[in-house]
Amino acid sequence: MYGNCVVQSAGRTDIYRMAAPAEFSFASLTQNARRHIRVFQVHQFLDRFAMGLTVAVVALALTDRGMDLFQIALLFGVYSIITMTMELPFGGLADTIGRKPVFLAAVVSSVLSLALFLSSSDFYVLAISFAFIGFGRALRSGTLDAWFVETFKSQAPDVDVQPALARAQWANAMGLAIGAFLGGALPDVAGSMAEGRAASIYDVSYIASFAVMIGVFFYTMVLIVEAPRPLNPRALKEGFVAVPGMIRDAALLAFRHSTLSVLLVALALFLMATNPVEVIWPTHVKPLLADGLANTAIGILTATYFFSIAFGAWLSPRVSRIFQRRHAATLCLTFAILAAVQIVLALQDGILGFAVAFVIFAVALGVSETPASSLLHEYVEDHQRSTMLSLRSLIQQFGAALGLIFAGAIADVYSTPTAWLAGALFLAAAGVLTAGLAKRLRADQR
Repeated sequence: MYGNCVVQSAGRTDIYRMAAPAEFSFASLTQNARRHIRVFQVHQFLDRFAMGLTVAVVALALTDRGMDLFQIALLFGVYSIITMTMELPFGGLADTIGRKPVFLAAVVSSVLSLALFLSSSDFYVLAISFAFIGFGRALRSGTLDAWFVETFKSQAPDVDVQPALARAQWANAMGLAIGAFLGGALPDVAGSMAEGRAASIYDVSYIASFAVMIGVFFYTMVLIVEAPRPLNPRALKEGFVAVPGMIRDAALLAFRHSTLSVLLVALALFLMATNPVEVIWPTHVKPLLADGLANTAIGILTATYFFSIAFGAWLSPRVSRIFQRRHAATLCLTFAILAAVQIVLALQDGILGFAVAFVIFAVALGVSETPASSLLHEYVEDHQRSTMLSLRSLIQQFGAALGLIFAGAIADVYSTPTAWLAGALFLAAAGVLTAGLAKRLRADQR
């Protein structure tokens, strides 16, 4: 594929053909470029491995600390709100003071979060711990990814970067999945050591995550090389000052365009329904499992869940082709499937049926990302894209937090399956909205 560059000069027009990036071949890359990919792959694996060690057991660890389902939902709500409010002002900070120092700050935030979690069973201390998790998530967003792409392009100019990113994303997924498996197994294998010290059996997973996160810090310090940038203390202040204007501009854009308005509301409803399933499912599943290896089974199911989402993402373009790239129609079907599967999940009283439905649920989640993003990008111009993506993140985090609080309150009074059944109504509403959107867009194309 080639693009044309038109230059007009002295009454004539010259057309230059710009070559597309060369096909990626790892073997043909320079030694520095190959090393750069390996360094980033290992980095992504370690960082996600540290996170994966706790993701499978966090809800169980909170239950073991005396938290009820409503308190667990509130803690995750704190995480979502902090991420939501901090992600916007921190968006340009890495571009200003450097990607490496911002990522290191994110790691420090994660380490503080783990230390606070291990030190207390008090709800308010745990809330601060979850606030630090959200703070670290906001700082992490897109930092070293930008560093990786820019450095790769300088070391391998005119080479397609997408396969290099795919290698890093594979390492990312493997770290998360293996971490989730081991994080679930550790309480069964070494939990007795923690109990002997009057601690929770789940603390062993958090201690392991703490140790790996310290390793990530030093790995980043030594092997991630970035030219230092002058520290600009005004960057953070300017970021916070710009937030209200960014939200206002994005909201006005969405309000003026009915397609974007409907899509964003549907995505908020989607997160309100599905996020409570993703957060509290281990507390529902553990009683279905035999004692002894229950945590290991949850770790295996968590790892399978992440692989299933990745498979759904791979499947998504193929599903879109079946619908002739009518993304609203694809999204409508996906929401309908998710609603049905969420109802099935809520009705399961055996682990095999739950596991099968949970895998289908995860695949559908993976399928949903591409049509939603494609639909949004179709109706946003380049100069508005970042603003709209920020608004989407804001609305989705808000929906996730609201859904967790709603589901936590219902689960605490009634049961987790009842909360999931109620959440399915949000997915049904999202399906109705996208069905109407698909019908209107199809009529517009005639």
